[in-house]
Amino acid sequence: MKKFLFIPLLFILACTKVPITGRKQVNLLPESQVMSMSLTQYRDFLSKNPPVPASNPDAVMVKNVGSRISTAVEQYMRKNGQAKRVEGYKWEFNLVNDKQVNAWCMPGGKVVVYSGLLPVTKDETTLAFVMGHEIGHAVARHGNERMSQMLLTAAGGMALDIALSQKPEQTRAMFLTAYGVGTTVGVLLPYSRTHESEADKLGMVFMALAGYNPSTAYQVWDRMSAAAGGGKPPEILSTHPSDATRAKQMKEFLPQAMKYYKPG
Repeated sequence: MKKFLFIPLLFILACTKVPITGRKQVNLLPESQVMSMSLTQYRDFLSKNPPVPASNPDAVMVKNVGSRISTAVEQYMRKNGQAKRVEGYKWEFNLVNDKQVNAWCMPGGKVVVYSGLLPVTKDETTLAFVMGHEIGHAVARHGNERMSQMLLTAAGGMALDIALSQKPEQTRAMFLTAYGVGTTVGVLLPYSRTHESEADKLGMVFMALAGYNPSTAYQVWDRMSAAAGGGKPPEILSTHPSDATRAKQMKEFLPQAMKYYKPG
């Protein structure tokens, strides 16, 4: 009986609200533990995928955009009493040579942009939205939320340190999936769609705080759709909302995002 009472109590204690959107979420894992694990995976990734030299113009752009957004986000969090959301973050922004149209941000502010993304974003402002989107995932602790769900379903609710010692490969795969380094289609699709839509909103706000006009940010999904050439799976089988759905939602959210816009 105690076990059944404990689980609901654990969910209540772990319930927090996402900054800006106010959505309630449950994160069962200590963020410090997640950040430690993310640093290990991040270093492992870079050892196998060396970053583009810092002198490369595209790498310079990625670092500059990232610096502007991360500075603006930290200032906003401090001003609004949410500094703990980025506590311990040591921001890094790297561009890697890879044709994938992809980018991700791990807890602790470790951001990687793939070179295949740049022909789609085309300009600094659109890149700012995508990087703001990825930073939004980290600030909103979406990975912790997804990892918590996966541990509850796939690992029987065991603690992260126990899962790592008893099922290291399975736990590592869950981590990479939770933080967007891998992809999956499964029972967590509704959560993934919620997270993607929420990260779109946060991305618009974060780019606006950094002085980038969010009014055309939605166009990135038109470009994504064009780049895919009809090759994407139907929305029902995708972990992401469709490009058209995302563009529509972003247009609807634009008046809210513009309230945060501070021209540079």
